[in-house]
Amino acid sequence: MAEPAASPIAPELLALRQQIDALDRELLGLLNRRAGLALAVGELKKQEGSVVFRPEREAQVIDGLKATNPGPLGTDSVAPIWREIMSACRALETPTRVAYLGPAGTFSEEAALGFFGSSIVRVLCASIDEVFAMTAAGAADFGVVPVENSNEGVVARSLDILLTTPLFIIGETSLFVRQNLLRKDNALEGIDVVCAHPQALAQCHGWLSNHLPHAERRPASSNAEGARQAAQNPKMAAIASTRASSEYGLHVVAPAIQDDPHNRTRFAIVTDPHRHPAPKASGHDCTSLIVSVTNRPGAVHDMLVPLKKHGVSMTRFESRPARSGQWEYYFYIDLQGHPDEPHVSTALKELRDVCAFFKVLGTYPLDVH
Repeated sequence: MAEPAASPIAPELLALRQQIDALDRELLGLLNRRAGLALAVGELKKQEGSVVFRPEREAQVIDGLKATNPGPLGTDSVAPIWREIMSACRALETPTRVAYLGPAGTFSEEAALGFFGSSIVRVLCASIDEVFAMTAAGAADFGVVPVENSNEGVVARSLDILLTTPLFIIGETSLFVRQNLLRKDNALEGIDVVCAHPQALAQCHGWLSNHLPHAERRPASSNAEGARQAAQNPKMAAIASTRASSEYGLHVVAPAIQDDPHNRTRFAIVTDPHRHPAPKASGHDCTSLIVSVTNRPGAVHDMLVPLKKHGVSMTRFESRPARSGQWEYYFYIDLQGHPDEPHVSTALKELRDVCAFFKVLGTYPLDVH
């Protein structure tokens, strides 16, 4: 039986397609011109001994484009498009090695690609500890680690390592976390085990209690590791991203099962300060600290006075036990502003004077994209 003939293309549609094809060729030519300029910049940087990746510079480029975007391309689309363009141009200068929690398909991978673009060398790690270790050892230029979830709070292991690591923070990115139930068979029936990272299991506690009350909840080192195990066991399901479902050939049995529909995770970008300088002020910066004070009445109040006095806003204040047995605490603080700004510099100096322990974790552009 002969196949039906294809419908003829309307002249108006054909003309529009031809215009798009011509524009695509023009865009490709412009992108290659940009890449040539990036290579020239790279050569100058090599002569000066300066670094390739400058997060504050990339933030300023994107801010400028968003401010002048005439439309109809959505402003929210500008950042991911230009991050990929800058990533491809940066890769021409030198490969950027980025460590993050693996295996393939984790939210950490999604965060890394969203921040650096896809033209990177991926260094997959088995644990958050290994991300820090690989970056500190120079096996990776940067590490991407989760530090806080909007539903479950801080990622304790990341905060604990930030206290002692020689690395510092040069950037952040926030990721909308959509948790999905994945399985080899496209059905809820017959699931004996749900495997995922403990935070993901906690984020989906209500849904699991309602729909799979008798299934064992088994922790894994990452959601993607849970997906890898589920791909080998028909009685097991995983909680992970759609990226993991594609990576391991699993069905999305139930989408968006997180209890909080606005669930987000914040990631920090860390690097060795001896190999990469701190970002300069971008105009919308965050300074992260760890401090502690002596255990005496009014000590915490005195610690906050310099911030109020000099008009420095505190956007995060988290306490962690110092494990000294003396009921002492470390305080993890995020401040708006950059130490190059006089009021921030003065407040930090006075804050340091009243603290028993003071460590700047990093100063970096805020994730406003």
